[in-house]
Amino acid sequence: MKQILEHLYQHNILTRQQAHDVMCGIADKQYPEAQVASLLSVYRMRNVHVDELLGFRDALIERALPIDLSAYHALDIVGTGGDGKNTFNISTCACFVVAGAGYKVAKHGNYGASSVSGASTVLEQHGVKFSNNADTLKRSIETCGMAYLHAPLFHPALAAVGPLRKQLGVKTLFNLLGPLVNPSHTTCQLLGVATLEQMRLYTNTLQRIGINFAVVTSLDGYDEISLTDNFKVMTNHSESIYRPSELGLKLAAQEVLSGGKTTADAAHIFDNVLKGCATDAQRDAVLVNAAFGIKTICPQKDIETCLEEARASLLSGKALKTFQLFVNLNA
Repeated sequence: MKQILEHLYQHNILTRQQAHDVMCGIADKQYPEAQVASLLSVYRMRNVHVDELLGFRDALIERALPIDLSAYHALDIVGTGGDGKNTFNISTCACFVVAGAGYKVAKHGNYGASSVSGASTVLEQHGVKFSNNADTLKRSIETCGMAYLHAPLFHPALAAVGPLRKQLGVKTLFNLLGPLVNPSHTTCQLLGVATLEQMRLYTNTLQRIGINFAVVTSLDGYDEISLTDNFKVMTNHSESIYRPSELGLKLAAQEVLSGGKTTADAAHIFDNVLKGCATDAQRDAVLVNAAFGIKTICPQKDIETCLEEARASLLSGKALKTFQLFVNLNA
């Protein structure tokens, strides 16, 4: 590690293999905490490069509990977190809209990074028990179209740095890695980021990984399509900026997307969306993210068609039924 730190202090970049080897050493607790903290500090002071991010990811995927759901051509919808906006569970809700429309979803998530309620939080509020059993997950995705992978159950390597991350109390390299280490080998990903800088990093990284993807950001700093401003979408093949009005949707006020002050508040909003009792802004934020999720799975479809599929899933009650079945299967 000393040589790696000296290499980095000289403003050099790690190769993909070097990054992989360092992360394996961290996972195996080969290095003193002070050296690991120093490494993490480097990446707070400069941007991580694509080869470095890929190498770190390679190591975490290698050490993850294996669960292969690639045969289902499943989608993961995830945000980086850390945007400080405290929105309700838009991406998680969108997953059930996509599944209700007849597609397969394998969401990888955790407790909230910057909001009251993360994906794991809102699912736990509804009685969901997390599992890393392959048969359980396959039964769930086959029966209701949705499987949920609670990240701590699949990444024992992250446990090695958990106490240090807590002591540091700031975002680290591991926050960037979270959206890239779904252990189920999903073939499609809708990834929300909070900045254009992150958008470029993840777009270049996902191009190298070789899956269907769309990276999205709202230009006012939300790590999802919030409809509070124009938003940008980058995919394997295109780069576009949309106005909500282009899709027949209204501009939303930021406060109406709040997840509330408690986990119960967030769960209540989540339920209202699926039951058709939400505000127009809450409903439309879920629909537009679900629509771009569908388009990620089916790039040949135009976004208007995808939006209609998402709307039909929600308004017909299929999304709600999918969620109810998911809870029954995973309680």
